[in-house]
Amino acid sequence: MYEELASALRGFLSPTQIMTEEPMVRHTTFQIGGAADIFALPGSVGELIKCLRAAKEHDAPVTIMGNGSNVLVRDKGIRGLVISFGVPFSFIRLDGTKITAGAGAILGAVSQFAAKHALGGLEFAVGIPGSLGGAVFMNAGAYGGEMSDVVRAVTALTPEGEVLRLEAGDMDFGYRHSVFQENGNIICEIELSLSQGDAEAIRAAMADFTGRRLDKQPIDRPSAGSTFKRPPGHFAGTLIEQTGLKGFSVGGAQVSEKHAGFVINTGGATAADVLALIEEVRRRVREAHGVTLVPEVRVLGEE
Repeated sequence: MYEELASALRGFLSPTQIMTEEPMVRHTTFQIGGAADIFALPGSVGELIKCLRAAKEHDAPVTIMGNGSNVLVRDKGIRGLVISFGVPFSFIRLDGTKITAGAGAILGAVSQFAAKHALGGLEFAVGIPGSLGGAVFMNAGAYGGEMSDVVRAVTALTPEGEVLRLEAGDMDFGYRHSVFQENGNIICEIELSLSQGDAEAIRAAMADFTGRRLDKQPIDRPSAGSTFKRPPGHFAGTLIEQTGLKGFSVGGAQVSEKHAGFVINTGGATAADVLALIEEVRRRVREAHGVTLVPEVRVLGEE
């Protein structure tokens, strides 16, 4: 369907940077999803702009992917062009107490980099598996911290390829929300404002958070992280457990027996399994507690 677009992209991307009919099971932590028509890994902002222009010329939808850690791709896959940020967008640079990093940098690696230089503020992020760009997009957080606490500025591209700089006050941060979820702008580079701290105390806090995550979360099974947003006045996992749904399964999708706030892929789960499970959990929790759970996972692709 998009053969002409693929041909145009091959004019400036290398064979390792473009794939057609690419299974998204290879690019999501859930290990679920049909194929993307075209999957591209631009190596620079210039190549990213060319990808966007080519997609527009060929009337193809564009989907931006981070590390695929908070994403469920539907079983029929994703139409058009999927753009992912690889190694060229994974740089991390230090300037005093400021870190500038590419959207493709893994958040945990940025947290470790900050700790190495005795910079505090990113300890909460040590175990979050997503990319930095994805973390800003979702305003990811854990253990009382979130990205809005440390993001100073973002360099982004509009869908038309215009470069923008947004300051912290421009990003409309809220609980698991940023302006990027509405405006379609693509996060390319992030500036983080941290504080000089005690290296030993920073490492101790990170070790504590890592230990808690290992103890309580099913990080050894494919998932998209926490499945539901925290309802006001409640914890989603507690409500699900109180409803007796730990271990509840639909096909290969299961409510984790270790932490009821996580849906895991026990092997061979389809997106349809996960979505059916989520809806049944929401229904039963609503009936039992009068609370409507809101999914945190981004659902992409063709129904």
